Amino acid sequence: MAQDYAQRAQWFLKEAEEALSGGNGAICVRRSQEALELAAKAVLRRLTIEYPREHDVSEALEAAAERLPPYLKAQVGEMKSMLLELARVRGPAFYGYEEEGIPASQAFTPEYATETLVKTRPLVELCVRFATE
Repeated sequence: MAQDYAQRAQWFLKEAEEALSGGNGAICVRRSQEALELAAKAVLRRLTIEYPREHDVSEALEAAAERLPPYLKAQVGEMKSMLLELARVRGPAFYGYEEEGIPASQAFTPEYATETLVKTRPLVELCVRFATE
């Protein structure tokens, strides 16, 4: 299961990169979120930790930090921060801000999408490394 999650996380990361290069910031943000969520769940699966059935698994990851190798443990704070932020914008990245009348295609600046991918990519890669070793 952990390896499958890790492989799909990598796939989502590639889709995020393609979306960014194609000028679709909302899809980049959404796929980045999905990649990091699944990568974090791969880590928890590898540790045989039952995680909450939510998009934000940052608390479970933080609770497991002592069981992680140093290269991953050092990034738990950043992962927690990104998981929290991306869980918050997950819906708007797909639907936009409906009450305000802002479609997803206009909800995220290219700079935000780029920053999201730049921060997410190394975290996903570290999780994949651990989940597949």
